Amino acid sequence: MIKLLVKLFIKDSENVTDKNVRVKYGVLGGAVGIACNLLLFVVKFIIGMMMNSIAIISESMNNLSDSGASIVAVVGTKLSNMRPDKEHPYGHGRIEYISSLIVSFIIMLVGFELMKSSYSKLISPEEIEINLVMMGILALSIPVKLWMYSYNRYLGKKVNLSVLLAASRDSINDVISTTAVIVTTLIGGYFNIPILDGVVGIVVSFFVMYSGFGIARETVGVLLGGPPDKELVEGIEGLVLAGEGIVGVHDLVVHDYGPGRVMASVHAEVPDDSDIIRVHEVIDDIEKQAQKELDVELVIHMDPISVNNERVNMMREIVGRMISDVSEELSFHDFRMTDGDDNINLIFDVVVPVDMKPEERAEKIAKIKNRIKAYDSRFSTVINVDNAY
Repeated sequence: MIKLLVKLFIKDSENVTDKNVRVKYGVLGGAVGIACNLLLFVVKFIIGMMMNSIAIISESMNNLSDSGASIVAVVGTKLSNMRPDKEHPYGHGRIEYISSLIVSFIIMLVGFELMKSSYSKLISPEEIEINLVMMGILALSIPVKLWMYSYNRYLGKKVNLSVLLAASRDSINDVISTTAVIVTTLIGGYFNIPILDGVVGIVVSFFVMYSGFGIARETVGVLLGGPPDKELVEGIEGLVLAGEGIVGVHDLVVHDYGPGRVMASVHAEVPDDSDIIRVHEVIDDIEKQAQKELDVELVIHMDPISVNNERVNMMREIVGRMISDVSEELSFHDFRMTDGDDNINLIFDVVVPVDMKPEERAEKIAKIKNRIKAYDSRFSTVINVDNAY
């Protein structure tokens, strides 16, 4: 059904790299979410009031918060597509992440309020009035939420929209909590255990808050600057290495300013005897290709390296083995060698894991220098340490 809605309401729906198309996907997903959650809220609230069940009323409030979250998602998606301005030259794409954060806060707040109401029921339990017809209607909300999980996940993955992916996880959580409410309400009603209603209400409220916390944690990670997507890294490196005359890449740094607003820089290694004009043309073409195929604004720095000097190549291999012997976590690049009679400088960069402690870094660099010095006392090393982003 969602594919039919996509065809009906989104023109050029397969052009998912287009920012306007992404916005339409977000608006469609949010609008359907608002309608479904409002309907579920009304139905569950009425059933909860009729059966005097705080657990079911808690469920209805959860759906109301989901509806509010969908509104935030729609507004956030629209705002994130605003054009760059003087104050925000990189655009407003991160508004989408902020929207996800707001959604998570709404979910946690609702969960907290539900916990307070459930605690009151736990202290002063009231008899639950079981109505099988109402319970049957309540059970129908489960397939609705399963469908919402399915369409939010489909749309979210289609256009890489974080707010819809967050909504999909919230929907599957609702399926679990609704099922738990139905089962425990029936048990509590038939076996006359009114306190069970308050207990389940508290469990559901904790479940809701945990869901919100999970979304917040992931979103904050993105806003603070998490590691780049592995597929994107492989795509950029593969694109650069496919360029004519390019023999290696290193120092790839990716800056995420929101979906569709990714900037990156990378160093491309080329033979030092290359035709500079030709290399520049190749690099220009790769940058344009990255924008077209990966939707990444790529800046490439050219690093000339010696590839035809046998002595330099031999020392590069020897140093590489020494570094691997010290730690498999380390790599190196930009190897240069300045010759002399009594002193030979080996200059290169060593890449270390970003979470490696400073004292451990210093220890490993010292080991590398000592091994090189032991190999030939004429060697002096100049090592620059890079982080593996």
